Amino acid sequence: MTLRATFLGTGGAVPTTERNPPAIAVNREGDQLLFDCAEGTQRQMMRYGTGFGVSHLFVTHTHGDHIYGIPGLLDTLDFNDREDALTIHVPPGKKGELRAFIDAAGARPTFPLRINEVRDGVVALARDEYEVRAFEVEHRTSAVGYALVEDDRKGRFDRAKAEELGVPVGPKFSQLHEGEPVELEDGTVIDPEQVVGEPRPGRKIVYSGDTRPIERTVDVAEDADLLIHDATFADDRTDRAEKTAHATAREAAGIASRANVHRLALLHVSSRYTGNVGAHLREAREAFDGDVFAPDDGQTVEVPYPDGE
Repeated sequence: MTLRATFLGTGGAVPTTERNPPAIAVNREGDQLLFDCAEGTQRQMMRYGTGFGVSHLFVTHTHGDHIYGIPGLLDTLDFNDREDALTIHVPPGKKGELRAFIDAAGARPTFPLRINEVRDGVVALARDEYEVRAFEVEHRTSAVGYALVEDDRKGRFDRAKAEELGVPVGPKFSQLHEGEPVELEDGTVIDPEQVVGEPRPGRKIVYSGDTRPIERTVDVAEDADLLIHDATFADDRTDRAEKTAHATAREAAGIASRANVHRLALLHVSSRYTGNVGAHLREAREAFDGDVFAPDDGQTVEVPYPDGE
């Protein structure tokens, strides 16, 4: 099952020649999801080949560097004769604000456009095998982060054990793996628990958006395979991070360490660090023993299952 994140924009509020402002495309087995949509996002989507088949756009907050790309994207989708609905998820109290912004920009899509407010703990998107949940963060405006959380997978089927118990090769194997008991010709009943292991965890991607480091993120990101966290500043601008309700790379790493995440991506890097994220990486690695990286625009990360299967 494919689960990959493509970093369309990794910079902060001011774009540079190397980093566009924030946007992340996530492909989950063909479901194309977009998290934030800065200016120029549609060009990044073309440049890095993610395509325009987005069904849901998850906005962390309505500061310009996270939404300025929406009107242009809507126009492009309309020019391409899109018919499918697009749902945009926004934090509490921001539906009217985003609608007014889209209207003021002159975007008038002919396809259905829905704007949905989400708050802490709300399931923004429910699919058969995963959910996208909103969670509270701390910024200078109403803001949320999002967690894509897959359902647990079935346990491993022990074929050798099943054959040892006399289960014939064939449909009864599938019945057992689906959790149904089977009866053998001699009347013996084999229960699934005898041949199927414990459920195996799915995968989790957590995106904080702009935020101070807070306990809620630790709770949501527990055991995440990938945490994408605000790391606007290095230690030299700790005071600035506090004043602007952002995080430093070290603070993001502290969240990752406490949540026991597998990989940490440092995002929303301020333009003052253009071309040099060495301090971010060094300081984050001092606070977190896991894999830390500061993605470049266009970088794609595959998210494997925790057990490698």
